[in-house]
Amino acid sequence: MKQNATLFYLISGLLLGAALPAAAAPTDKPRVLILTDIEADPDDTQSLVRLLLYSNQLDIEALIATTSVHQKTRVAPESIRKVIQAYGKVQPNLLKHEVGFPTAETLLGRVTQGLAQYGMNGVGEGKDSPGSERLIEILDRPDERPLWIAVWGGPNTLAQALAKLRKTRSAQDVARLVGKLRVYTISDQDDSGPWIRAEFPSLFYIVSPGGYGNGTWLGISNVIDGIDNTTASNAWIARNIQQGHGPLGAAYPDVSYGFEGDTPSFLGVIPNGLNAPDHPNWGGWGGRYELYVPKHEDLDLKGFTGGVPIPPETRPIWTNANDTFSPRLRGEYKLASVVQDRKFTGSKETIWRWRDDFQNDFAARMDWCLKSYAEANHPPVPVLGHPNEFTVKSGQGFLLDANGSSDPDGDSLSYLWMAYPEAGTISVPFAISGPENLYQKYVTAPIVTRPETIHFILRLTDKGTPALSRYQRVIVTVVP
Repeated sequence: MKQNATLFYLISGLLLGAALPAAAAPTDKPRVLILTDIEADPDDTQSLVRLLLYSNQLDIEALIATTSVHQKTRVAPESIRKVIQAYGKVQPNLLKHEVGFPTAETLLGRVTQGLAQYGMNGVGEGKDSPGSERLIEILDRPDERPLWIAVWGGPNTLAQALAKLRKTRSAQDVARLVGKLRVYTISDQDDSGPWIRAEFPSLFYIVSPGGYGNGTWLGISNVIDGIDNTTASNAWIARNIQQGHGPLGAAYPDVSYGFEGDTPSFLGVIPNGLNAPDHPNWGGWGGRYELYVPKHEDLDLKGFTGGVPIPPETRPIWTNANDTFSPRLRGEYKLASVVQDRKFTGSKETIWRWRDDFQNDFAARMDWCLKSYAEANHPPVPVLGHPNEFTVKSGQGFLLDANGSSDPDGDSLSYLWMAYPEAGTISVPFAISGPENLYQKYVTAPIVTRPETIHFILRLTDKGTPALSRYQRVIVTVVP
């Protein structure tokens, strides 16, 4: 088998080109715009604290205070500014760890607000706001990068911008600008969300309509029987975020309902090697979603929505998808990583399966607020010995290789290769046989009768404190 693996590796290198690092740093940061009903619930402030710690990896275009069904007559831009001011006190230290953290002054200049009106009452003639005008101004810039609209409350500021564009621009121009938008709303927190989806059927839109209990986003904070929920606990948050981490950590409020329900709206655009923002069906830190028209009866019609209507969906949207996942435990002896016997299936699993990783990443960045580079941990650098995508024949063997990976702190590394069947097209579940924690793993392609894709995920984790993970996704097309 070893000889076969080596032979395939040599042949594939000739056929597919020289081996390349698979996770080159992105040349363009993802653009994000935040609509937040901050002060309706402490979790908006919690999510804002985390967002600012990734402000060097995301291009934060605007932070717009809005209303929602939970805060109908008030917007609170001053609360956004308060958190940014706390960030400003630690920004110089953050720069010791990674480049590109913007100044507090830069971010303060991007804070604005929508109307202090609820839902569709804030949409129409004479309903423009500084927030809706800023959104249009950003869309009009000669920048072809997608603009991610992360909606933590009600989206009526977006609805007003779209309504004005439709009234004042040509249909061709509207289509071009709408084509730049990627919207992720945390359920529907006013009645403008369903209106937007119905009126702009080509708009890229991720949402779990209906009762909040149906929301994929709850996977960030759900406490699950049968797994270790430590990183979702108040004690973990107090120890790793709130206390002893400077003014930005001190600005992170206690949990009232659930922590950071809004965070999944931007988790999936953070560059980490796993996330593929324009492919929600591939899965990542922000969850996995599929494009279809959900049945009205499946929208949790009796669950809590705050009174927001739940009309039938009129067109395909990116919405709930299920993963089947078995957590892993550290083996005390022999195999270092052991799969639990129990399987979990559901839409929330598409987020919480990664929770320990993104929570540890958050904790490490919070350490960066005060610690020197030598005192803190930094993420490893996964490197593949082959392209991220290649084709093999049915039943053929091939090698997955991450031998060139490294860690900036010199930490020991753990490797884990995972098949992610739900992200590909293969209908029969495919699992990697034998130990999955080798830096090189020989795999035999399944027998197929038509071209199929299989997604393999390399999870590279260092042994620093907290342990940090980065990924590479390898898409293998298997042909008959």
